[in-house]
Amino acid sequence: MRAERVRFGLLGPLRIEAGAPPGPAKHRALLAALLLSAGNAVPVERLMTLLWDDRPPASAEPVLRVYVSALRKLVDGIVTVPGGYLLAVEADEVDCHRFERLVGRARRAREAGRVAEAADDFRAALALWRGDALADVESSALRRLHAVPLQELRLTAVEERAELDLRLGRGAEVVGELRALVAAYPLRERAWARLLDALCQAGRRPDALAAYQQARRLLVDELGLEPGEELREAHRRALAADRPAAAPRPVPINETPPDISDFTGRTDVLAWITSRTAGPGAPPAVLVLHGPPGCGKSAVAVRASATPNLPGGRLYASLAGRPAGAVLEDLLRCLGCPDGAVPVGVAERVRLYRGMTAGRSLLVVLDDAADEAQVRPLLPTGPGSLTIVTSRSPLAGLEGARAYELDVLGAGEAVDLLAAVAGRDRVAAEPEAARRIARLCGGLPLALRIAGSRLARKPGWTLDHLAGRLGDERRRLDELSAGDLAVRGSLALGYQGLAEPERRLLRALGALSAPDFASWVFGADLEPLAEAGLLQSRGLDEAGQERYGWHDLTRLFAAERLAEESAPGPDVAAGGGEAGRGRDLAAGRGAAGRRWVLGEVAGGVLARVRRARAALLPAEPGSGRTVARTAESLLETGRLRGEARWLSAERRFLVATVGDLRAVGLYEAAWRLAFYLTPLFELGGHHDDWHATTATGLDAARAAGHREGEALLLRGLADLHRIEGRPQAAAAALRAAQPLVEGLELARITLRLGLVEERPEAAEHALTRCLRVFEEAGDQRGTADALRALGAVRRDPALLERGRAAYHELGDPRGEAEALLDLARLHLDARRPGPARECAERRLRINRRLGDRLPEAATLLLLARIATSEGTPETAAALARDAVATYREHGDRRRAAHGMLVLATAHLDLDEIDEAVEVIAAVMGEFDILGDGRGRAEAERLAQEARRRRGRSA
Repeated sequence: MRAERVRFGLLGPLRIEAGAPPGPAKHRALLAALLLSAGNAVPVERLMTLLWDDRPPASAEPVLRVYVSALRKLVDGIVTVPGGYLLAVEADEVDCHRFERLVGRARRAREAGRVAEAADDFRAALALWRGDALADVESSALRRLHAVPLQELRLTAVEERAELDLRLGRGAEVVGELRALVAAYPLRERAWARLLDALCQAGRRPDALAAYQQARRLLVDELGLEPGEELREAHRRALAADRPAAAPRPVPINETPPDISDFTGRTDVLAWITSRTAGPGAPPAVLVLHGPPGCGKSAVAVRASATPNLPGGRLYASLAGRPAGAVLEDLLRCLGCPDGAVPVGVAERVRLYRGMTAGRSLLVVLDDAADEAQVRPLLPTGPGSLTIVTSRSPLAGLEGARAYELDVLGAGEAVDLLAAVAGRDRVAAEPEAARRIARLCGGLPLALRIAGSRLARKPGWTLDHLAGRLGDERRRLDELSAGDLAVRGSLALGYQGLAEPERRLLRALGALSAPDFASWVFGADLEPLAEAGLLQSRGLDEAGQERYGWHDLTRLFAAERLAEESAPGPDVAAGGGEAGRGRDLAAGRGAAGRRWVLGEVAGGVLARVRRARAALLPAEPGSGRTVARTAESLLETGRLRGEARWLSAERRFLVATVGDLRAVGLYEAAWRLAFYLTPLFELGGHHDDWHATTATGLDAARAAGHREGEALLLRGLADLHRIEGRPQAAAAALRAAQPLVEGLELARITLRLGLVEERPEAAEHALTRCLRVFEEAGDQRGTADALRALGAVRRDPALLERGRAAYHELGDPRGEAEALLDLARLHLDARRPGPARECAERRLRINRRLGDRLPEAATLLLLARIATSEGTPETAAALARDAVATYREHGDRRRAAHGMLVLATAHLDLDEIDEAVEVIAAVMGEFDILGDGRGRAEAERLAQEARRRRGRSA
C-alpha cells in the first residue's frame, strides 16, 4: 500500500515536501526536534540539550537564535513563544506522528473485531517508513529519546500485522517478510512464533520445525535461555500440524456502570488511556485520573473502561472513604468467591484477591480513592491487567502508576455538554447565552450538567434567564444544585476531609480574587489543599516557586466559608459560626473577614514588592544617596534577574491584589502597591495591567485623600502615555499632578513635562531648571535623569556621557543602559557608526546580563539600523527579525510595527523588492489600527521607494 502524503518526514532521512532539507547538521537536528513536538512549544533549554547532546556551550542560546532564523527561511510556521519555540503544523503532517496514530487506530479496530481493517491500517502505517528513523539527524539525545522507541513500535507493528494476516489466511504472503524480520532481529521470539505459524499455514510444516530449531539454537547460544512460552506454543502447533486457533475463553465479568449517553469530549485523556493499555502478557498497568471536584473523573473512567477488550472482564469499586477490606469483600464475590469462603482478615483477603487475579487479564476501575494505602491492596496481578483509579490527589506514592490531571472542559466542549443535557435546539437558539453559562460554570462538567438539568426541567426558562441567575456570585453555588447533584456538596466533601488548619487556610484564600498564587502569600504549605483537589498545582513558575490555582467555583466556595464560618479579628479564619444565618449577615461577616485577611496580607506583599523594586531601581527617586560600588559589583545580575523573574511570576496575583485592597477599603495599601508595580509593567511591556492598576490606584489615593500618592500615580501614567506615543495625554497627566506636590517631586514631574514638550527651547529651559534643583538638593538620581534628558534635547554627547557616569555611580545598570541607547542614537544620526555600535553593544551586554528582553529588542533594532548604515543589510534583516519577534511575544504591537519598517528597509537594500512590499503592506494596516501617523508616513515613504526601485529594475 502506498504511503499517505505528508509534509515532513522523519521515518528515514529528514524530508521536507516543499523542498530540500537543511544542510548543516545542527539545523537538521533543530528541525527534527521541533517536528517531534509538532504543534507544541519546546523550551529553549531542551532544544539546547538536544542539539548539543546534554553539553551545550556557553554561547548556545544566541547561536540557537541564529539557527532558528536560518531555519525560518526554509520552513514556515516556526513561532517564538514564551521560553521557547513552536512549529505550527498538524501532527498528521509529520510521518512519525501519523504512524503512531495509524497504529493506535489499527489496534482499536482489532479489539473491535474488524480484523481486515486493522491489518490495512497497520500496513498504511508501516508504508510511511523510508529507512531508519532520524537517519541523517546527528543528535544522540534525539535518537535515544525518539528513534529507538519509534523503531521498537515499528517492529511490534510488523508482528501485530503479521498476526492479523494469519487470521485472514494470508500466511503464505507474509513468510518472506517474517524471514527478513528474524534475520535482522534474530532474538525477537514473537517474530519467530509468527514465522512458524505462517509456514504451517502455507503447508510448509518441515520448514516450520526447522525454523524452531534455528531459533532455539540462537537463543541458547546468545542468551543461554530456552525459548519462551509463546514460541514453544507455536512449536507445539507445528508438531501437531494445527493451524493457529484462539483458545476458548470464559464468559468475562462486567461490573462497570453503564456509560453516560451524553458523554462529551475528553478525546485527549481517552487517547492517553488507550496508548498506555498494556498488551497481552505485559506487566499490570495502573493509571490515575486526578483533578478538582466535579471535573468528570468518574465519567471518563467509565467511558474508558468500555474500550479495552480484556479477556478477564471488568471490575468496579466505589471507594468513597470505604476501608480496603470492605471493598475487597465485594471484589472477591464478583470474582466468584462464595460468601462463606471470604476470609475475615484484610491480609488474607489481599492474598486471595491476588491469587484469583493472577491468571486473569482484568480491567479494574477504582473510583474516588482517598490515598495510596486504600488503592494498593486492590490492584490485580494478572498479566495485561489495567487499573484505572480516580482521585482528587495524583497519588504520587503509588508505585509504577502513571497520572493524568483532568482539567475543565474547553469552551466548545462545555457548550456541547450543555446542549447534550438541556437540548441541542434550545442551545442553538441562544448560542451567546449558552457560552455565557459555560463561562460561569467555568467549564466544570458537574456544574454544566446541573445547569443543563435545570433547563431540561424548566422548559419555560430561557438560557439567558439562567445565565442571569448564575451571574450573581453570591447565589451561584445555590443555583448549581439539581436533585442529588450539587457543586457545593462536591466541594464540601473535600473541605470536610481537611484538618482545621487547612480549612482555616482555605477560608483565608477565599479573600483573594487572584487566579493563582504561591505559598509565600500566607507563609503556609498549600500542598494539602492540592492533595484534597481544592487547589491544582500549576508547576514551578519562572521564579522557581510552586504555583497553585483553583477553579472559580472553588474560590466562591472558599469565600462562602470565610463569610459563614469566620468572625472579624485575629482568629478570622478559625471561627465557629453556623451556615445559613441569613445572606445579609453572612455578607457583612464576609466583608469584615475579607478586610482583615487582606490587611494581614498587605504588609507582607508591600514589603516583598518594595524589595524587588529596590533591586530594579537601585537608587529610589529622592533618596539623595550616593552608592559607591566597584565595577565588578556594579551589575548584581543574579539578584536583579531573580527579582525580575519573581515580579513577572507574581504579576497576575499582584494586579488582582491591587483590586482586592481597593475593594475592601484598604486605600493606602492599594495605591502604594499600584505605584510599586510600575517598573515591572515598564520592563515587561504589560501596558494593559499598567493602565488598570493605575486607574485603581488613583481611585484609592483619591478616596484616601493622599495627594502625593495621586501625583506619583499620575506621573507613572504620564510615563505610560509617553511610551505609547501619546505626548499630549502624558502632558495632561503631568499638569494634573503639578498642584499636588512641591519640592523634588515637583521637579521630577517638571522633568517629564520637558520630555514631552514639543518646543525644544521650552523643553531645554524646563530641564535646565530641574537639573539645578536636583544638584542643589544632592539628589543623584534626579541629576542623572536630568543630564540624560537635557543631553538628548541638546543632542550633546558630553551631557549624555555625564548622565551615564552618574547612573554608573548610582549602581543603576538600567539607567546606564538607557543613556547608552541615547548616545548610540546620537552617534548614528551624526553618521558615526563606529561609536554608535560601541555604545549599542555595551547596552546589549547590560540588557542580556539583566535578562531585560524588551530593552534588548530595542538595542537589536538600533544595531539593525547601524548595520544598514554600514552596508550589511543581511545582518540588519536578521537583527530586525529577532527584535520584532520579541516585541510580538510581549504583545507590543507599536514597536513591532516600527521594527518591521527596519526589516523592510533591509529587504530593499538586498533588492528583495517583493518581500519589502509585503512587509510594508502589512505594517501600513497596523499603523492605521494603532493611529500612528508618523509610522504610517514612514511606511508610505518606503512604499514609494519600493515602487521606484521596481520601476528602475523593470
